[in-house]
Amino acid sequence: MHKQIIIIISAGAFFLGACINNTSQQQSTVAADSVVKPLYVTEAVKFDSDDPAIWINPTDPAQSLVIGTDKDENGGLYVFDLKGKIIKDKVVHGLKRPNNVDIAYGLLLNGKPVDIAVATERITHKLRIFSLPDMKPVDNGGIPVFEGETGEGFRDLMGIALYISPSKEIYAIVGRKTGPQDGGYLWQYLLTDDGKGNVKAMLKRKFGKYSGKKEIEAIAVDNELGYVYYSDEQFGVRKYYADPSKGDAELAVFAKDGFKEDHEGISIYKTTDSTGYVLVSDQSANQFKVFKREGNNAFVKSIPMSTNNSDGSDVVSVPLNNDFKHGLFVGMSDNRTFQFYRWEDIAGKDIDIRK
Repeated sequence: MHKQIIIIISAGAFFLGACINNTSQQQSTVAADSVVKPLYVTEAVKFDSDDPAIWINPTDPAQSLVIGTDKDENGGLYVFDLKGKIIKDKVVHGLKRPNNVDIAYGLLLNGKPVDIAVATERITHKLRIFSLPDMKPVDNGGIPVFEGETGEGFRDLMGIALYISPSKEIYAIVGRKTGPQDGGYLWQYLLTDDGKGNVKAMLKRKFGKYSGKKEIEAIAVDNELGYVYYSDEQFGVRKYYADPSKGDAELAVFAKDGFKEDHEGISIYKTTDSTGYVLVSDQSANQFKVFKREGNNAFVKSIPMSTNNSDGSDVVSVPLNNDFKHGLFVGMSDNRTFQFYRWEDIAGKDIDIRK
């Protein structure tokens, strides 16, 4: 989802049996000793953990941060170090039901590149934007989105993903509690400087089909390949071009079979600029399903994990420190925490990692 330094993992060595590609194998009974455990569990947020995003410190990856939403009418954005400890002076309190959060690098504000965390604030129907790593607001109080919509729930913000184009433009792709089924469920905004060092947003397009079965929350963008994915819950994962100039045609729907109930968090692990894995939360089954990043997003494997009813997730493939030498996966769990996993524990001991 974010700009990363890429480490190489040999194709096809991700798991034994990675070439399995049918639908019947996606549901199975999970033995307790096969459940992947986290290295760290964060300190608890106050109300309701929901979605994480990882910020990679460009000068010292060991000082990278995890930002997580606390979804409540008096919620906030919590900031954690790489051991899951809350960094109290960076926490943003008083947000009105912040749902999802994403991160982008290098937005020009006052002529200088600024990394940003963007959260959806459901009750106010606004995007809330904060500079990184100081977590100072740069949104002039918030940016209204889905303006003009009048349907019930049509302005109740949920998912967000940030797309960095090849020309370094930064876009916010935003979802809501419900919307039209025939296209236009997602709205995409170009983020720029308002001339005073704050962020403004310009609507660029409305796109994206919706099954009507439940809702759409999880959204993720693959910057290098130029795709946006989103979970149409209880239906599948939909795939579109992230660049508005490439049109609004749906490119594919995958992950349609084998989910116990809801399709939730999406995260993208990159082994090269064009290869890797798309992980999708099978929320009620307490597992993540892995699909190939390249080609037709073929199914690879289901991974049972200790997260419970995981809504949101994020992953990076950058070596961060001695704990996370091959990347960090963060998954939300419904006990007000986020869980930090080593990538090699998720991948399995048989994987060939080239340093």
